[in-house]
Amino acid sequence: MSRSSHSRALTAVALSVTAAVALSACSQGSATRSDGGGTAGSDQVTIRYVNFTANGGHEADLDSIVTAFEAENPDVNVEVQVLPYADYFTALQTAFAGGTVADVVDLNFENFVTYAANGALAELTDVDPTLYAPSLLDAFTYDGTLMGVPQQFSNVVLIYNKSLFDDAGLDYPTSDWTWEDARAAAEVLTDRDAGIWGDYQPVSFHEFYKALAQSGGQFFNEDATEATFAGPEGVEAATWLVEKSGTTMPTEADGAGTPDFDTNLFREGRLAMWHTGIWNFTPLAETEVLDWDIAVEPGNTTKASALFADGVAVASSSDNREAAQRFVQFLTSSDAAVETRLASSWSLPPVADTARLAAYLDQTPPDNRQAVIDSLDAVVLPPVIESQQEMQDIVSEELGNAAAGRKSVEQALQDAQDRVNALLG
Repeated sequence: MSRSSHSRALTAVALSVTAAVALSACSQGSATRSDGGGTAGSDQVTIRYVNFTANGGHEADLDSIVTAFEAENPDVNVEVQVLPYADYFTALQTAFAGGTVADVVDLNFENFVTYAANGALAELTDVDPTLYAPSLLDAFTYDGTLMGVPQQFSNVVLIYNKSLFDDAGLDYPTSDWTWEDARAAAEVLTDRDAGIWGDYQPVSFHEFYKALAQSGGQFFNEDATEATFAGPEGVEAATWLVEKSGTTMPTEADGAGTPDFDTNLFREGRLAMWHTGIWNFTPLAETEVLDWDIAVEPGNTTKASALFADGVAVASSSDNREAAQRFVQFLTSSDAAVETRLASSWSLPPVADTARLAAYLDQTPPDNRQAVIDSLDAVVLPPVIESQQEMQDIVSEELGNAAAGRKSVEQALQDAQDRVNALLG
């Protein structure tokens, strides 16, 4: 799906206030930095930054980045508030609605689209776009206007067990692989009697919209007023997911879909290929006697890797947009930010110059970490509507019906499409 289709999906969505909790009331248990690292002078401006990305152990890392920014920008004082993710977006809605929102805010992609569509974010005119990986920057460009910058990202790759491939006498996956290559390998690698499975890819909304893109399909029509995923490309994508169940991939009866099932299966050496995110690198690296690596995910008619991105934006209500934009750029692309994020294993910075990511790329396993960066060459972002969770649940439910044989793929997709269109109105 094109970025423009994503952005148009919410042009008529109004911001809703789902709770009457004031922003400050949600700060219990959060870390707040309000002294700016020094005494504010008469020529200083103060900007406020509210975020969730530092919550859970990286508050001190964020503080060090802010301190470095203030040292280079003595005319700016930054007040920081860190909120738990569970509280963050309710608090943010309340703050926007009440006119008390901070100058700089964290947003994941889905919420970025919502706020950008409703004019709540400022255009970023003083940020250098060349600092960022193009596909990541594009995620925070709304209808051709830069309204946020990426702060951190993760994506999905193909993780594979090298020992199982060696035992089967198969070549390892490469970036040139297609679905047909993966399908053929999975059939050879599967040994149900030995409890070995060739492939694992959840039959779910997130895997479907990615497979749809890999087949050249579109989730919505051009102006995003109608779901269109039940066409031939959608049927091909859903079939690719559903046909694995019980043949080269475990079924629900085997435990598929239960918490940590796929993780444990791979760590136990009983899964040859796994479509999953780079967040699993750490637990796999800690698993003894497991020889594994990664590749860019296979595509069908084209490549499309799932991208999950968190960004930062400046509120359109900010009275200090120039200072806020300086901070946004420093927070996401400066040497201090990149080095701090990598040294603390906080997040993978979104910078265009991959030489700056050497500390990450040189780590092993996996040996082929370059595949993480290569996957950014062709990405797909989640389709977004106001009733986001309902849409995701509908598509996953109907795909589950097809996987369990309760409906044909064609009927399940048509039913899902009709239900999503009902959400769109």
